[in-house]
Amino acid sequence: MAFANPSAARPQGPRPPRPAGLGGRRRRNPLVITLVVLLAIVLAVVLLAQFWTEVMWFDQLGFSTVLWTEWGTRAALFAAGFLVMAAAVFASVTIAYRSRPVYAPSNREQVSLDAYREALEPVRKVVVIAGPAVLGLFAGVAASQQWSTIQLWLNSTPVGTDDPQYGIDLGFFLFQLPGIRFIVSFVMATVVLAGIAGLVTHYLYGGLRIGPSNGTPRTTKAARVQLSVTGAVLMLLIGGNYWLDQYSVLTSQGDRFEGASYTDVNAVIPSKQILAAVAVLVALMFLFTAVRGSWRIPALGIGVMVVGAVAIGGIYPAVVQRFQVNPNQQESEAPFIQRNIDATLAAYDLEDVEISPYNAQTDAEPGALREDADTTASIRLLDPQEVSPSFRQLEQIRGFYSFADTLSVDRYEIDGESRDTVIAVREINLDGLDANRRNWNSDATIYTHGYGVVAAYGNATTSTGAPDFWEAGIPSSGELGEYEPRIYFGQNSPDYSIVGAPEGAESWEFDYPSDDAENGAVTTTFPTDEVSAGPEIGNLWTKLLYSIKFGSEQILFSDRVTSESQILYDRDPVERVQKVAPYLTLDGRVYPAVVDGRVVWMVDGYTTSDQYPYAARQSLEDATTDSLTENSATVQALEPRTVNYIRNSVKATVDAYDGTVTLYAWDAEDPVLQTWAKVFDNTLTPVSEISSELMSHIRYPEDLFKVQRTLLGQYHVTDPNTFFTGSDFWRTPNDPTAGESAGVAQPPYYLTLQMPGQDTASFSLMSTYIPTGGSARDVLTGYVAVDAEAGSEAGSPAEGYGKIRLLELPRDSTIPGPNQMNNNFSSTPAVSNELNILERGGSSVIRGNLLTLPVGGGLLYVQPVYVQASSGTQVPLLQRVLVAFGDEIGFASTLDEALDQVFGGDSGTNAGDAGNEIVEPDTGDGEDTGDGTDTPAPEETTPPSDTATGDATTRRTDALNRAEQALKDGQEALANNDFAAYGQAQDRLQQALEDAIAADTEAGTGG
Repeated sequence: MAFANPSAARPQGPRPPRPAGLGGRRRRNPLVITLVVLLAIVLAVVLLAQFWTEVMWFDQLGFSTVLWTEWGTRAALFAAGFLVMAAAVFASVTIAYRSRPVYAPSNREQVSLDAYREALEPVRKVVVIAGPAVLGLFAGVAASQQWSTIQLWLNSTPVGTDDPQYGIDLGFFLFQLPGIRFIVSFVMATVVLAGIAGLVTHYLYGGLRIGPSNGTPRTTKAARVQLSVTGAVLMLLIGGNYWLDQYSVLTSQGDRFEGASYTDVNAVIPSKQILAAVAVLVALMFLFTAVRGSWRIPALGIGVMVVGAVAIGGIYPAVVQRFQVNPNQQESEAPFIQRNIDATLAAYDLEDVEISPYNAQTDAEPGALREDADTTASIRLLDPQEVSPSFRQLEQIRGFYSFADTLSVDRYEIDGESRDTVIAVREINLDGLDANRRNWNSDATIYTHGYGVVAAYGNATTSTGAPDFWEAGIPSSGELGEYEPRIYFGQNSPDYSIVGAPEGAESWEFDYPSDDAENGAVTTTFPTDEVSAGPEIGNLWTKLLYSIKFGSEQILFSDRVTSESQILYDRDPVERVQKVAPYLTLDGRVYPAVVDGRVVWMVDGYTTSDQYPYAARQSLEDATTDSLTENSATVQALEPRTVNYIRNSVKATVDAYDGTVTLYAWDAEDPVLQTWAKVFDNTLTPVSEISSELMSHIRYPEDLFKVQRTLLGQYHVTDPNTFFTGSDFWRTPNDPTAGESAGVAQPPYYLTLQMPGQDTASFSLMSTYIPTGGSARDVLTGYVAVDAEAGSEAGSPAEGYGKIRLLELPRDSTIPGPNQMNNNFSSTPAVSNELNILERGGSSVIRGNLLTLPVGGGLLYVQPVYVQASSGTQVPLLQRVLVAFGDEIGFASTLDEALDQVFGGDSGTNAGDAGNEIVEPDTGDGEDTGDGTDTPAPEETTPPSDTATGDATTRRTDALNRAEQALKDGQEALANNDFAAYGQAQDRLQQALEDAIAADTEAGTGG
């Protein structure tokens, strides 16, 4: 048979173009292609700006290992999660589709599915690929979030202590069990989704039918095998989950205590083991179905498993609890409560707490403080939360400097004596600049750093009540000697600054104001050729990246960004430490210290876990929230997470000049830190490299102490029977001076004290306890203090550092708690009358921190009282001190005088402000003194009360008017920095107050 030549019938000449939509290809618009390419390039550069700048930041700081380890682990887990999920779902769908029956049974059910199959067929390949890919993306993201769990598992460290139930090393619970549980849960989710995908595919293509069988099997052999194997794998995973549950019971939370209870050990754990075995048996039934073809056996197995889960896993433990435990609960639970007590004390480092009875005396006898001379001399009068405005007014120098709203308490050696100190850093504050003069140059290149520290004695003030500074001014002068005063890294630093300039160029960074300098300011240039403080930003590529990162084109085009420039950002000490040590929980307070000629920020880091068997769970946020964190912008509570293990394992420092971060492995025995040290190799510095001067400024961290004092409120009770009743539980009292934040806990306070049993006074952190219960009396039940001083020996912390001492007061104690004592102060006529007088004339009275000290055989309360203007220039100045011991209350202009009032005219020792009484007004008459000067004549004032005319009421009114005028004059003088006039106003105020009290006494008004 001959075939015609197809080309013979084809028209010759050029082929006409095919119309679009009829098989012809539409030419792509070059403009669209160009826009798409440009968009892709822009997105790539934007992403690279975030990615590569992070690489540069970590590389400059020397912690590249941290970044690449975390990113590498996340990427590997994302890839593994994506591949496992996507591959499992894809394989399940593909196997189901390829094993579909060639001819599906013709029935109503299949006919109704034909429409779905026809609609799906054109996009089937896309769905088969895109569906698993989307699920894989979600799975990959979820897996990457578990990078720390997997790293802890892979690098787990033995603890050396076995759990009390299984005898397994605690490292299994802390590191391995969470990782294993994640893997089992992830695989289980994968199997479920893959099984659902296979099930739907089989149903859609006829391998599985739901309707009447009509004598034919409802599943094909291929569908039966696939679904049976999937079911078997799922049952094995469920069995594994049940098996792991028995270990997780040891960290479960019960009604009265954490950990496995009597019912858990004798009913719940056995039920988990039985259910795990049942799950394995059901898995075998599914495999039997894959071979023999009957769904009845696995269905029966699932039914048995469900009934077993209800009966064995639910009803049986409930029966044991109700009929065996509840009738004898105290005795039944006692061994398990003891496990909880022991584990909690170990997990929170409370095993070595020294608990002593303290039968506090209430009689204030003369000379009672003679044995506590060191403590009395060190009693802190400056409240770091209240005196920040005084620091700002007296030492801010310029509006673009600032101090933290809550200052820090440290100790320094001055003239060979260790002195408690209130210290602050003078940081740059761009908000203080004139808004009309602010521009990119000023914000990014001129005002780049703060300058110097300011320090005042904690236990003394000037005669005016102002802080007594021993380091102050610009340039800094005082007892610290020479140190690098420039603060490029701090809590209030600008978002970014660009520093450095070519050699020989004019300096433009503002250093400090000076009348002797041209234009009234000394300028400087950060020595980028000698010091590395941030990534180099001298070439066009890095300029572009950072312009995108910070959304500032000036970085790209400014002449001040040169080949010598470095860019400083992420400058907050907490932020810097958190980035290089993502496994740490950081203390909510950061404090500065001058160490070896540099200002450094001290940051405490904690390693935590929520997997310590039997240990009590504690919310970090709840334990660390108090009046200080509620009222301060710079002191924060810990993050809202619950833990049952914590260690202060890392002491970190951040250099305020060049931003260097150093992580000291403070608790090298901590197994969690040991594990992270394996993950991030060579990022920790041993304690042996801590210098003597740095060691002298390390202190016990507040947040750890807050967590420990919260737990000690219950776990000072070590007898399980007493613990069960809860009759001797305590709590931290609310802060009586909290103001708007009333109802929150009183913060702990740093001060130097000598606890009963201590040989010498030491820098400590203290707190008090009152009974639990809303209606409980506000009386002291306990007093706790920790030795917060690490000593001054290089590379070796002091032996007593971290020693916690707890004083237990008698259970029938009548020692007033802080709130009751605050009420006693307010209700004392002489006190309330004088406070009312001080609040006249546009002034306000501030009651400072209420300190409690175990001295004189009892408990001494001390509270500073400050006066400041109600509006305008506000400078809190110490004017009075409240003191109480037992029922005796003292109220005077100095602590030393107030102590003598309480202790019968002689406390037996001197306070830190002894001899600092307000100077009486000069009574000279202008006569020659013999030295070429005349004694100034006294100011004309209203005659004092003993020469005034009229009755007592008139004299009282007159005295109050004079007091009001003196307060106004004092605030005005202070605003003008006229301290001589301020001192005279304070003298007149003192005299007027004495006159008013004398008039009240005479008139019998009682205030």
